[in-house]
Amino acid sequence: MTNYSTSSIEAVNAAIQSHNPFTNAGIVKEQDIWKKKSPDVPTLNAHASDAVFQAIEFVRTSQSSQDKVTSIAITAQQGVGKTHLLSRIRHQLEKEGGALFVYAGGNNYTDLNLIKYQFQQTLADSLSKTGSQLVMQWQEVAAAIANEGRGENLPSPIELVEKFDQAYTNSLTKNKNLMNALQRQALKNKPDADPYILRAILWTLSETQVPFAIKWLSGEELAQFNADELGLPNPSKTNQDREAEALKNIQQILNLVSFYNPVVICFDEIDVKNNSTEDGLPTESVIANFVKILHDTLENSELSQGVVILTVMLPETWRDKVNSIPGGTPDRISKYTQRKPIELKYVSGDSMVELVTVWLQNYYKSKNLIPPHPLYPFEENKLREYGKVNKPSVREALRWCADNFKIDEEPLPSDPFERFELALKREGEVKTEDFLEDSPLIAEALCFGFYTLKGQTIEGVLIEEITSDIQPKSQNSPRSLDKKFINFKIIGSENGQSVKVGVSVIQYSQFTLTAALKRLIDYETFELTRGCLVRSRSMIEQMKKTSEAYKLLNELISEKGGEHVDLIEEQIRPLIAILSVYQKRLNYQLTEEYIFDFITKNKITSDNLLLREILSNPSGNMPVVVDEEDNEVIDELFHSLNTATTEKSDELSELFN
Repeated sequence: MTNYSTSSIEAVNAAIQSHNPFTNAGIVKEQDIWKKKSPDVPTLNAHASDAVFQAIEFVRTSQSSQDKVTSIAITAQQGVGKTHLLSRIRHQLEKEGGALFVYAGGNNYTDLNLIKYQFQQTLADSLSKTGSQLVMQWQEVAAAIANEGRGENLPSPIELVEKFDQAYTNSLTKNKNLMNALQRQALKNKPDADPYILRAILWTLSETQVPFAIKWLSGEELAQFNADELGLPNPSKTNQDREAEALKNIQQILNLVSFYNPVVICFDEIDVKNNSTEDGLPTESVIANFVKILHDTLENSELSQGVVILTVMLPETWRDKVNSIPGGTPDRISKYTQRKPIELKYVSGDSMVELVTVWLQNYYKSKNLIPPHPLYPFEENKLREYGKVNKPSVREALRWCADNFKIDEEPLPSDPFERFELALKREGEVKTEDFLEDSPLIAEALCFGFYTLKGQTIEGVLIEEITSDIQPKSQNSPRSLDKKFINFKIIGSENGQSVKVGVSVIQYSQFTLTAALKRLIDYETFELTRGCLVRSRSMIEQMKKTSEAYKLLNELISEKGGEHVDLIEEQIRPLIAILSVYQKRLNYQLTEEYIFDFITKNKITSDNLLLREILSNPSGNMPVVVDEEDNEVIDELFHSLNTATTEKSDELSELFN
């Protein structure tokens, strides 16, 4: 018999009081799909994920070229679990293999006039994520190309990546060139492949050259020195040139990639309100038309393992917009289910219990605690009743859990000062990983912090108003704003002059960073006197000097008088804590007036260094970023040192002789 001993009820209750795992749990972001696996209830909307895996098997085994490309439309209201479903599919493929995964969120398309070029960038970025063989998905494909036709007992992708650079160096000392040999061999097997795309994919096996190979595969220009090293063409192009060439490049890449593995392409949140095209077409129409073009382009290609295209949208988007697009577009978007979208279901009584069980299992495990029963502090009958009666979305269910994740506590202190201190202590104990990458939460905390300072002068600026309703000066502007790019605006005065500071918090997504910087430097359109980017220094240091984002940041700081403010954990944590106290003020029996009064008297926000830095005069200095050439030299040095003692350092080179 297994011994089962529960933790002390005091320890369990203390954990519940200090941390609520359901806070913001219903919001799944793009980085969660790639990195963090959210707790999942496999039975919830299993009909949808099962259909996707059946479609993967269908295209993989089909003998008909017309069946090598299929598509599924998935519809659901906000919060029902569309992105949860895609996360489930991605993580199952990462764990078990079976297909490569490409995620194209609606936020990635910041200029709908360049939809094909931006999808090429998304494709290159997605394939750079880790696959089922513990290397990049690009590297899985590159290893398969290198190993093709070479018999049994072949090196694994990890082994090839670990040994490739040394083998390449060894080949050059023998007046041979391993890359040229691999390219010639691969072209014999794939005579119709684009030789440069094939070469670039093979270069992803090199730990030193992989970032440049992926950059080239995304359609971007390289420094000429890097292009010469890789043996790749590198003409200067405009974005319009790249857009014109992108579809051919996408087809070539997917032809090669899908020969070795099926590919699942997910177009998520096509309802997002991005810029319209020059012709006035909205996001959903542009993406729907692109899916049709992609389907028709690939259907006539030589896809050995097949492609499955998923398009996720609101039911009304399908009903009122996509389904009425002429020219066979709906048939291409929902081919596998014969123009019948798969609709996601709401949470039932049974799935409500399963959902809470999974979340609490992960929570208590992370705390090394064993609760009195798996659903503690909830009661099973109440969970079932809530699911049965309310039929909530996943987001609503998790929000209800957040509101009800509490225990019958001892009475709160009678002194409001003590109640506030208790609240501040509890809400300030949130784990760093629960907020440091959550840009919307950080932005909300900063906005609230400035709101408490209305009427005060900070860093010489009299704060008069805080607004998150950021609209272009002209409603007909071609740069109509998706509101999240500039989170809020601080309006005030300094020495008699008007001050309007636009603040963007961007902790993830290179696409979002670029889009936000484009808005932050457009002072006239968004009526700003200064733009401010809030982003961790460690993330800024990862920028490449040749990237568009770096150029825009340089324009913001050096030409526009804007600034970058480092996001420091110790400075943002108290702001998130007071925001949480304010949001839960009824639970702590605190009034809004008292909270603001306490914040003011204790200078919680007026002395906050992060808030003050945002309002202070910009230094005009660009942050230091990593120098790519220096890194390359260092990487080569350490790689040489690490491999110098390897007994079979030329094993891979001999393999391809």
